[in-house]
Amino acid sequence: VFGWFYGFIVTTLLMVRSRGFSRQSSDSLCGRASLKNRIVGGENATAGAWPWQVSIHVVGFGHNCGGTLITKDWVLSAAQCFQSQNESDTVMYFGRLNQSGSNPNEASRTASRIINHPGYVGAPYDNDIALVQLSSSVNFTDYIRPVCLAAAGSVFGGGTESWVTGWGQVPDILQEVMIPIVNNSACANAYGGRITSNMICAGLLNQGGKDSCQGDGGGPMVSKSGSLWIQSGIVSFGKGCAEPKYPGVYSRVSQYQDWIKSNTGSNPPGFVEFNTEKYK
Repeated sequence: VFGWFYGFIVTTLLMVRSRGFSRQSSDSLCGRASLKNRIVGGENATAGAWPWQVSIHVVGFGHNCGGTLITKDWVLSAAQCFQSQNESDTVMYFGRLNQSGSNPNEASRTASRIINHPGYVGAPYDNDIALVQLSSSVNFTDYIRPVCLAAAGSVFGGGTESWVTGWGQVPDILQEVMIPIVNNSACANAYGGRITSNMICAGLLNQGGKDSCQGDGGGPMVSKSGSLWIQSGIVSFGKGCAEPKYPGVYSRVSQYQDWIKSNTGSNPPGFVEFNTEKYK
């Protein structure tokens, strides 16, 4: 039904502006996962490991897309998720681990506004990014926290370790996988020049097997710098699932700092510059 392949899942020089800690401020709390149990190599995630992960549902249908909590009032996702889905159809779940059964740390909100990027093109999925405003603010907990967003000028060099999370087509439990960034020139070669500067790629070019197949369109790709997790990409599209010659393609978050800030109002997300040349 959707254009992305549900393929998915799955130090650096950090420059961050310090503004002090204000109560529930997104830039003072962003990117901090209190519960750190993770499975290197992928598969099932643990509760609280990715507290910014959002499950976006269509009323009467169920889980449809992934998303990322970026402030107490806003979720970041992919524009392709909302081409036939409007506010009244949309419910978002935060702190969720399982798609069925008990989720004691969960909160949910409906959507009050969906903003698709005006430059979104369905093929080749350029500007595949959207913002969703919550019907009311969520409270931050150990299981519900915002991610930091990659600031304009961020550099994610080829080989940078990245994590992708989501539920994909089949899994009931949130999935995770670690995959390396693939530089845009190699990615463009794989896709015949289809890759633009608004995109970022990741995967195992020579062996495959790990990708965003375990995840969802609209879900996050993040990298860690110091104690902070920074979102570099939004799951967008690919060819097949974890095929060796075709990395997954993601919307490059750092390209959209101005657009995101202009639409999120007086309490914008926390932006952090990520810059690594370690693997180049």
